[in-house]
Amino acid sequence: MNSEAVTQPSTARRRLMVVVARLYYVHGVRQREISERLGVSQARVSRVLRQAEAEGVVRTVVAVPEGLHPDLEDSIERSFGLMEVHVVEVAAGTGDVAASLGRAAARYFGEATVGGTVVGFTSWSTTLQDMALAFDELPRTGPRYVVEMLGDLGSPVQQHSAARATQAMATALGAEPVFLRTPGVLASWDPTVPRDAHVHRALGLLDAMDVAFLGVGPVETHSASRPGDIGFSRRQLARARAMGAVAQLNQRFLDSAGRALATPFDDLVVGASLEQVAAARRRVVIAGGADKHESLAAVLAGGWVDVLVTDTETARFLAAHAPDAPELRALAPVGNHA
Repeated sequence: MNSEAVTQPSTARRRLMVVVARLYYVHGVRQREISERLGVSQARVSRVLRQAEAEGVVRTVVAVPEGLHPDLEDSIERSFGLMEVHVVEVAAGTGDVAASLGRAAARYFGEATVGGTVVGFTSWSTTLQDMALAFDELPRTGPRYVVEMLGDLGSPVQQHSAARATQAMATALGAEPVFLRTPGVLASWDPTVPRDAHVHRALGLLDAMDVAFLGVGPVETHSASRPGDIGFSRRQLARARAMGAVAQLNQRFLDSAGRALATPFDDLVVGASLEQVAAARRRVVIAGGADKHESLAAVLAGGWVDVLVTDTETARFLAAHAPDAPELRALAPVGNHA
């Protein structure tokens, strides 16, 4: 039997145990509030606390298993006003940070829950694809729809991978997949696109997102992009950078402070608007790697993220570049966090 398959569930269970124990014993958060914050039942919170005591994680202090980074996570949570941060050990020399983060996120959400009725899913994100394909089955907590937050990007092969990930996510949750089968970036504005019945339905569901899995990246083309692929051109991206853009959040541009940046290309995007992202009850970002340091710092500074899963090096960068003042969330609209 594969040793990784044996140890992974234990790692996820211990991570949840440490998170709950620190909230309860170190920060004094009540069990009911922990239940609401993590999206798990209060009975499960009580059970996890009992397990933490039985396994020696809780004594007079919380004993942190090797490989977890609660102090670093707490620092980023406080500095940027996040609900949760999960820092994942990625071995030195690991070529694919995205795959490592995706698998780690699958283990975490396999132990926690994805609640609400509508789950927004950025299917073109390779990290989120890795997460979705790593799920066996998630706790059934009521989601009815998994809706794509952006239309097609890249080549037909990449579009197929995106659709496959959306289907996998929906299957894991026991929900209906809602696909957004239209170009994610139009060559020119076409008023007929939003009127298509399937596109109209998907865009409408994005108004009611309970959880949104977001894609974050620099203002660059994807490394696998080829001429003729769907997406912004190099010239368009260069112009956005010249206007001050440092990050793309689901193909919407943000400046270094995380503020929405108006560009001539906004109307070309077929997908969730920043207003819809802001209105989601919980926004999840799973991303890391050196090429995303600056863009992640901007997205966090703007208050666009509630839950972050990232690697240790990125977490250290974010902690080192944390703001001095906590007034960041006023820089951009934020949703109703439950």
